Amino acid sequence: MLHININKLKITTHEKELVNISFNIKDSTALIGESGSGKSLTLKALLNLLPSSLEVEKDIDSNFELNHNSIGFIPQNPFTSLSTMTKITNQFFCSEEKKEEVLNLVSLDKSVLKKFPSQLSGGQIQRVVIAIALSRDIKLLLLDEPTTALDEENKNNIINLLNEIKNRLNILILFVTHDINSIKDICKNIIILKNGKIIEEGLTNEILSAPKEDYTKRLINSTFRNKNFRT
Repeated sequence: MLHININKLKITTHEKELVNISFNIKDSTALIGESGSGKSLTLKALLNLLPSSLEVEKDIDSNFELNHNSIGFIPQNPFTSLSTMTKITNQFFCSEEKKEEVLNLVSLDKSVLKKFPSQLSGGQIQRVVIAIALSRDIKLLLLDEPTTALDEENKNNIINLLNEIKNRLNILILFVTHDINSIKDICKNIIILKNGKIIEEGLTNEILSAPKEDYTKRLINSTFRNKNFRT
């Protein structure tokens, strides 16, 4: 079984500490917090995308090599992650056979390869972005608020799709978001982040049913205040 143990992840500037956490990525894990909590910094640190002005200390153990070939990334806004002037087929860097294979995984016909992004719907664009991430033999999929730019129907469709992909490919998922509703059906584990610190973590259904920290309670209440939700 795949696993990643982040024994230490510390991100600092010259003036202050921004993130100081340790956690495990098990199966499907959500990293939840408000804006400024350190979610995106954590994600960028794992992708080695932080600016040189920040000092990063990392101690990570995994039973596979963490590199650009083993990590897939789904950005927050799929509409800006593709070149608008390039046909979909040229945005992949793999064989034609592999393109068709991953498009099939995300329930897209190979005809989209001949199209430009402007000819696709929002849901189709997000599926293309996911397919591109899966075109390598990844072991870890990082998701940065992947449903924010989608309407409710497409949001639900993408969550269901990610769930199917996770189970079919047996990959690890780290889902970063402020929206707890988007992860309740896909992530088994949840980590609550506040001001660069982990204040609560555990099984998703247990924390949603009986959160211990007031901050977690506020996050849950703000998400589900107008929704019918049962754990």
